Amino acid sequence: MNSAGLLVDSFGRVREAVHGAVEGLTEDELAARIDPDANSIAWLVWHLTRVQDDHLAGAFGTEQVWTADGWADRFGLPFPEKETGYGQTPDRAGRVRAPAELLLGYHDAVHDRTAELVGAVTNADLDRIADEAWDPPVTLGVRLVSVIADDLQHAGQAAYVRGVVERREGS
Repeated sequence: MNSAGLLVDSFGRVREAVHGAVEGLTEDELAARIDPDANSIAWLVWHLTRVQDDHLAGAFGTEQVWTADGWADRFGLPFPEKETGYGQTPDRAGRVRAPAELLLGYHDAVHDRTAELVGAVTNADLDRIADEAWDPPVTLGVRLVSVIADDLQHAGQAAYVRGVVERREGS
């Protein structure tokens, strides 16, 4: 397996985990919170997808799927279009409500764009500086691993919340 194949596989695992956490749940179940300050499945999946979309668009110099393909309008969230959820208060995070089809549609669109972008990555590309705002500057390889790690953590959190929600309902 080469670098591109490894990256495509890794992001595919994120997609599988997201689908496992979301499929078959109602909008109310997706918005459920373990306590008033906890994140919902809807927020976790929206956030991990926004971060993936934002960071890959930045690293590869493309427009975000969120704006390019009209997902911001479809979601209709009360936030600026550029918001990814990073640092949101519990009150703002609680405003993310969406049906499973919308969450998964956006995630799948971002996944498809991601697979297209990382599917062409070479070993040499991984050392390219993707973000000079950090000290030291962030390479493409570091950025991609960071996004994968963050996405998998949030997808695991969403799976955990799903388990709590299903136990509460006796499913």
